[in-house]
Order: sequence, then C-alpha cells, then structure tokens
Amino acid sequence: MRDREQEGLTKLGSNNTQYSMDYDPGVLETFENKHPGTDYFVKFNCPEFTSLCPITGQPDFATIIISYVPDGRLVESKSLKLYLFSFRNHGDFHEDVVNVIMNDLVALMDPKYIEVWGKFLPRGGLSIDPYVNYGKPGTRWEQVAWERLSKHDMYPEKVDNR
Repeated sequence: MRDREQEGLTKLGSNNTQYSMDYDPGVLETFENKHPGTDYFVKFNCPEFTSLCPITGQPDFATIIISYVPDGRLVESKSLKLYLFSFRNHGDFHEDVVNVIMNDLVALMDPKYIEVWGKFLPRGGLSIDPYVNYGKPGTRWEQVAWERLSKHDMYPEKVDNR
C-alpha cells in the first residue's frame, strides 16, 4: 500500500496546516485514480464558502458544490478545503468564482467531466447561483456537459433556506 508521501500528498495528515489568506491554487494536490476504467462521480459540498465582493469588499457566503468524473487523478479533499478557504480574502464576482474553481480543477486533474455550482446567500435581496461545467473534448463527456448545461435549471429547487 502506498503511503501519502509516496503519493505526493503533503496536506493530508499534516499537523502543521497552513491556511492561506490569499487565493492559492498551489495548495491543491492530487492522487492516482485506482479505478480509471470506471466512470463514477465524486461530489464535494462546501456549505461555508466565503469570498469578497470585488467592489465593496463585503463578504459573500455560499455553498459551493463540485461534482466530477475523474480520469487519471483525483483531488485530495484536505487540499481542496485549503484551496476553497484561500478565497476568503479574494475579491471576485460570484460568476467568476465558480469559473476560476472549475478552471483550476480542470488544469489540476484533467477530469472527464466536472461541474461547479455556487449557491450564494442573498445580499440586497438577491441571491446568485452560477453554474459552470466542462466535458473533456472529443469524448462522450463533452456531450454530457452540453446536455446538463442546456437543461440545468429546468426544474429549479424550492429555495427555503436563505
């Protein structure tokens, strides 16, 4: 069995966790997918995500949902947590945040498919829920991405928690 050092994982199990106060995709780490021939979803929910409004500097609170179908690599969850925490003092619009997260994870893992959904709490009486996805070009996942995007909000959920 490979241990975390052999896998290149420095965050998992570390007692010296450093929390970056600035946006830092460099904290992200991956490990080998032991089931590359099987398509399966990995889903993360981050209900305590925060970033800053780039204009006012006021905090924005959201649940960030990341679902992906891995190819050769998976994102290590503690490094993902530290990465998402690094947005705490980062100023960006909600739509930009979900695109940045998705682009960073695509560059990191080269997944077959990924989607990122931000469910931001309202400010000024308006909540914003941006959604972005990606399917690897030239694969069936490219079509899945288009189908999910084109039908994304056909049946919106009842919003009763914000």
